[in-house]
Amino acid sequence: MTWSTDAVGRRVSPERPTLDRYRSFTREEWAALRSSTPLHIDEHELAGLISFNDSLTLGEVGDVYLPLTRLLNLHVSAVQDLHKATDRFLGKPSVKVPFVIGIAGSVAVGKSTTARLVQLIMARWQHHTRVDLVTTDGFLHPTAELERRGLMGRKGFPESYDVRRLLAFLADVKAGCPLVRAPVYSHLAYDIVPDEYQVVRSPDVLIVEGLNVLQGPGPRESNSPVVSDFFDFSIYVDAKEADIERWYVERFLGFRKTVFADERSYFHRYAALSEADARATAHGIWASINRPNLQENLLPTRERAHLVVHKGPDHSVTGIRMRRL
Repeated sequence: MTWSTDAVGRRVSPERPTLDRYRSFTREEWAALRSSTPLHIDEHELAGLISFNDSLTLGEVGDVYLPLTRLLNLHVSAVQDLHKATDRFLGKPSVKVPFVIGIAGSVAVGKSTTARLVQLIMARWQHHTRVDLVTTDGFLHPTAELERRGLMGRKGFPESYDVRRLLAFLADVKAGCPLVRAPVYSHLAYDIVPDEYQVVRSPDVLIVEGLNVLQGPGPRESNSPVVSDFFDFSIYVDAKEADIERWYVERFLGFRKTVFADERSYFHRYAALSEADARATAHGIWASINRPNLQENLLPTRERAHLVVHKGPDHSVTGIRMRRL
């Protein structure tokens, strides 16, 4: 008997074919689902959303992100109706509860660009004009705490986050609290900014973007809440590991003349590196930190997403997988 493997590497008997939980779409098939959704973004606005070394065109916005936000709009409407129906059943006044979207993916894969673009487009739909974006960087433990715990070399791994604080933040958001604060992170200082907060005031939609937002409970925490419990919809930005590593290295090289050049930057010591030394340093960081985190913690969460956006070698989206209801 010849066995095969399914999408997550499990052995499958030919007499017992795997069940695919996702519908797969080529970019062309997905683009057709845009319907009549209008494009209200120009080149100037788009340029302001794109992260360093990322790539995005108006054509891709029309093909990929307009159908995506059309789908999200339908989900928002359905969930809002469900909340109203539940409140009627309970006999209590309706409370505004934000629709929460989680966006996950590796370092350098382009999830920040995706999050900002989804935020901009979603805010231009008629029934949810207030869309906030929070990144989980603010919920990292401060540098002093990471150093105390010996975790600076594992920054970005699940244990480097103050998960309790993130869960409390999301619980307050989903409870309809009128004002919730999220801590602020400085990429320049590579640390939490003391006594500075992002204030979230009852948005229609909240986007939560971060590496580990789809992380499931650990083996000893099977009954504990996780971040994704508070999501109404989740997106995983995907690409081949070799492409992500190349993008990371290219970004690192570019940062030598931008972010790293600032004397206040935590990474200022890298600004004077030759291209060869910078490339070797970037590959070393990828191999010791980002690759293990991707393989051990991020890729295993991909199949928990409602939607997977797959990018090709040039950053452009080549396909979409949407989880079946």
